[in-house]
Amino acid sequence: MIVSPGLVLLGLFLSAGLRAQQADAGAEIASIAADQSVRAAMDAVLALESASHDDLIMLTEIPAPPFAEEVRAARFAEMLREAGADSVYLDEVGNVIALRRGTGGGARRTVVIEGHLDTVFPEGTDVTVRMRGDTLLAPGIGDDTRGLIVVLTVLRAMERAGVQTEGDVLFVGTVGEEGLGDLRGVKHFFREGGPRIDSWIAVDGGGFERVLHRGLGSHRYRVTFRGPGGHSWGAFGLGNPTHAMGRAMQVFDDRAREFVADGPRTSYNVGRIGGGTSVNSIPFEAWMEVDMRSESPERLNAIDSIFQQAMQEAEAIANRNRLHGDSLVADVELIGDRPSGILDPESPIVQRAMAATEFLGGEPSLSIGSTNANTPIALGVPAVTIGRGGAGGGAHALDEWWLNENGHLAIQKALLLLVAEAGLADLTP
Repeated sequence: MIVSPGLVLLGLFLSAGLRAQQADAGAEIASIAADQSVRAAMDAVLALESASHDDLIMLTEIPAPPFAEEVRAARFAEMLREAGADSVYLDEVGNVIALRRGTGGGARRTVVIEGHLDTVFPEGTDVTVRMRGDTLLAPGIGDDTRGLIVVLTVLRAMERAGVQTEGDVLFVGTVGEEGLGDLRGVKHFFREGGPRIDSWIAVDGGGFERVLHRGLGSHRYRVTFRGPGGHSWGAFGLGNPTHAMGRAMQVFDDRAREFVADGPRTSYNVGRIGGGTSVNSIPFEAWMEVDMRSESPERLNAIDSIFQQAMQEAEAIANRNRLHGDSLVADVELIGDRPSGILDPESPIVQRAMAATEFLGGEPSLSIGSTNANTPIALGVPAVTIGRGGAGGGAHALDEWWLNENGHLAIQKALLLLVAEAGLADLTP
């Protein structure tokens, strides 16, 4: 292949521009870190480690099952209030919001730093924290209770050190990040007529070095095939919802498998199925829950169309094949819609997050994921997700664990990025 000199020069120009932006972000982070109050806040993060450890255990042991985050939300709000926020309140959907006012005027920026309150574990799950040496084990201890502790500790450190920002900062615990919560907390922020948000920093997932700037979108459906139902012998010949659902899965799998073989990565999964009364009964209903994901909005919509067509075709075939009785009906209900999006790696918030990682001795890596940042990224609002730090594993499992292995670095990174986004106030007389 022959590459034109013009394209080579263009590539060199773009590469030089990116390096210049990286250098600018690095200089900005270094300048912020050199400020006396910020240095004191970075030290305060270390001084607060014992309190952060105790609070992580306490908060983890307050259950926050899907759609029932109220008790944990109330305690987290109290902790933010005690930490020194100017005002703390719960909004209409249950998000905890703590305002720390900036020094700027009416045009000042508003920056959000947040972790999510909810866990994936149902009501009644034992969330008692166990210790194995220095390792903490409990459902939800990492995802995302540790993220909440990062948010809280940043506020405490800024208050202790007197760090002042030009912009307003909202320290937030969101509801509904997991599963069928469908990002309802963050979506409420970005509703029509919602508050002005200039940038969004989510704390979720492990990995101090990770900077998530691409939102992995998903569509989730619950499909229910319904029919009259009856005895497996006496009513034989009625349309069978389970048979129809099995055909629907096969048709969808055959076509979707071919579709995902090429192009931007896209996935699909039937995650749950159910229905029926007994082994000798034709069920009156059968249901399944389906998840489809892609980093490309166009690809996500395309596989969604394949899915819809497969459900319609399976319904039609089942009704043609029945011997008697009423028709089967397929009810396709959207139960989750997470938008896709990509934030330019050259954008200031991404460059600042990478620079803060490097300043603290890490090697930043850009990544993709499905987090609260999906919504602002899809809307064009600068947003990243950064990790909670430390070492951990077993997310969404009963034996989830977290170990404070240089966990302070993630909090210091969040602090530097937040101050860079909100602007360090110049308090020179």
